Amino acid sequence: MKNIFKNRIPKDAGWLIPGLEIKRWFALIFLGSVFIILGILTLSNPEQVYHFLKDLKSSVNVDLAAAVAIVLGAVMFFKGWQKTNLSMLDIHDEKEKENVLEVLYRRKKLNKGPRVVAIGGGTGLSMLLKGLKKITNNITAVVTVGDDGGSSGRLREEMGILPPGDIRNCIAALADDEDLVTKLFQYRFDMGEGLKGHSFGNLFLTALCSITGNMVRAVKESSNVLSIRGRVLPATLDDMKLAAEMEDGRVIHGESSIPEAHGKIKRLFTEPAECKALPEVLEAIKNADLIVMGPGSLYTSVIPNFLVKEIAQAVAKAKAKKIYVCNIMTQPGETDNYSVSSHVNAILTHAGSRDIMDAVLVNNSLPKNISPKYAEHNSFPVVLDNENLNPTGVKLVSTKLLEEEKSKNGLVRHSSSRVARAVYIWYRKQMRRNK
Repeated sequence: MKNIFKNRIPKDAGWLIPGLEIKRWFALIFLGSVFIILGILTLSNPEQVYHFLKDLKSSVNVDLAAAVAIVLGAVMFFKGWQKTNLSMLDIHDEKEKENVLEVLYRRKKLNKGPRVVAIGGGTGLSMLLKGLKKITNNITAVVTVGDDGGSSGRLREEMGILPPGDIRNCIAALADDEDLVTKLFQYRFDMGEGLKGHSFGNLFLTALCSITGNMVRAVKESSNVLSIRGRVLPATLDDMKLAAEMEDGRVIHGESSIPEAHGKIKRLFTEPAECKALPEVLEAIKNADLIVMGPGSLYTSVIPNFLVKEIAQAVAKAKAKKIYVCNIMTQPGETDNYSVSSHVNAILTHAGSRDIMDAVLVNNSLPKNISPKYAEHNSFPVVLDNENLNPTGVKLVSTKLLEEEKSKNGLVRHSSSRVARAVYIWYRKQMRRNK
């Protein structure tokens, strides 16, 4: 993006690049100026103007003088327009002035991007959003609200609000000034009675929730303040809590307790059983061009959204292209010994429909020196089992999704840019096939 401005065209000529929707206004203003000048000359004494030009012609090349005047006037007009807009935008920092063209170009292009609905929770969803916001501004993040641990759990219990943790992470991920906002929102108090363990972002959303009346309005207001690209919505406003029936017959209550049960999950369900979906979520799914699920904790971040039946039904009926981003490593206590098909089947079963997923995106590369700490914590690479995946009808999309720097140190992490790019490339291929 920056190369467009730094390597290909002069700095000031950048105001004329395609996509900014500015040239048309330049032309209109210039044409208007010509009409104004002609009108003024007509209202004045045109004969006197004519004789003046006739006398001037004997000593000066009138055509050349007119051309110079037009070019000089246009340059002055464009420069004045530029300065006026910088003033209107209240841009004072020199670095921001240099980047204003890039900002305008990005906004115009991203505003025309596909309408994407990202469904999930936890760090997986926020990672995905960091990459998607470089492709489109039309993002709706649908976040699970089953969290009952840590700061979110305390605020949920004490204040009677939806858990703000995952919502906070998504807002930070979609913010323009990602680094600063992330540091502020993720700042966790390590001392102070009542404050210790809470993050600033959780308290910020809790306060806004109290002021505005509900979490949806609180998220909207905080999104406006932080100028995020897209929007973040809770899957439901109901006080949804997770419970899991294990294969050994135990029933575990509470999201934070499920991984600690150390058993194989037979069925996940919510309390209360019938949670109502947020209308804005259903509308976003209906109008989406692309729906992305995951990555993230399978039973505590991804599947809980589909336990809201209206969401599962809406995704199944949606005309959008639908893809699931599979985890790279198994998660102890949730997906021990799970393969790619195990992840896919768990989602399809709980959603009650095979129409919610067209494809699954998997990583096909691992670090040579993968950290031994994974095995120590009973976490292993998710095995690709095509023979079991084929019967589901879900297509396989395989590519490198690892974050390079982490990979060098033996760590396995999704790269937000690689995941978003892989998803977008798949989406574009599907759209071309349908033409």
